[in-house]
Amino acid sequence: MSLPTVAAKPAAPRINPLQRIWLREIGMERLWMRPAPAAARPVVVPQAPVSKPVSVPDAMPAVVVQDTAPLPVAPAPAPAAPPTVAGAVPVAETAVASRRANGRPGIPASILNRTGPPPRPEPKAAEDDVVEAPRIPVAEAVKNANLDELREQVVACTACGLCDGRRHAVFGQGATPTRWLVVGEAPGEQEDRQGHPFVGRSGQLLDAMLAAVGMSRETDVFITNVIKCRPPGNRNPKPEEIAACSPYLMRQIALLKPERILVLGRFAAQTLLGTDATIGSLRGRVHSLKTDEGAEIPVIVSYHPAYLLRSPSEKARAWQDLKLASRMV
Repeated sequence: MSLPTVAAKPAAPRINPLQRIWLREIGMERLWMRPAPAAARPVVVPQAPVSKPVSVPDAMPAVVVQDTAPLPVAPAPAPAAPPTVAGAVPVAETAVASRRANGRPGIPASILNRTGPPPRPEPKAAEDDVVEAPRIPVAEAVKNANLDELREQVVACTACGLCDGRRHAVFGQGATPTRWLVVGEAPGEQEDRQGHPFVGRSGQLLDAMLAAVGMSRETDVFITNVIKCRPPGNRNPKPEEIAACSPYLMRQIALLKPERILVLGRFAAQTLLGTDATIGSLRGRVHSLKTDEGAEIPVIVSYHPAYLLRSPSEKARAWQDLKLASRMV
């Protein structure tokens, strides 16, 4: 007759090195490693077929499972929950976060970063949510505007990015009605400050040139530019800026109905005549600009006064251009 089998004493829980580090980190290593208390008295199990050990996860006490219905076994004490700290991230979440960050699964952020959980992302600044206001197209708005309405539209224009850096939009200045329309390139620094075209040294030279052929901006000439706002650093305007501003110039021409147009500078000449030819090949002869109403206005090309200040030797050719324009009166 065989003796009864006595259930084995529960073994201490087994942990891997990584779990041991974590337990030491939270101060629970000794408590967790303490063996589970033995049952009050041994449990006698009748003779039965050979038992089969079943593998269980780490940190769980080993038990014996019978082929027949097993008798109840004294449960091991539940592991103590790690202490919680206000604002701390749960271990499971930190393990997932560390796995995504460095590819080493299961390492809590409190071990990788001893100073605490990773910082929260900075809130978005108010200016990050600012959406640029849509630009207002002007082609339709200027069709039926008179000169005063057109001036108001230019002053309030936001059709391109040049409006962001301007002080004043420069509509133009001179006699209305006018005999000559003088078209420059774009406002400079002084024009942007004062809101008037051709001021400063270049404006003084232009006034002297017009007076030499009996013209003045007060009684005979209206002066404007292809672009109404100053480009940064006086650079040439971009194609999209020209496209946004051109309807203003064409409406000015239609309203003023000048006898002729004097274009000053390479950029203004190329823009108004729709060509990439050099100013040397464009000056010295009469061109023609056809308006939307079907009228054709003579166009004379000459040098910009700012260029003549830098190259005084070209003033003789500019004088020839003025005489060509005045002979057509």
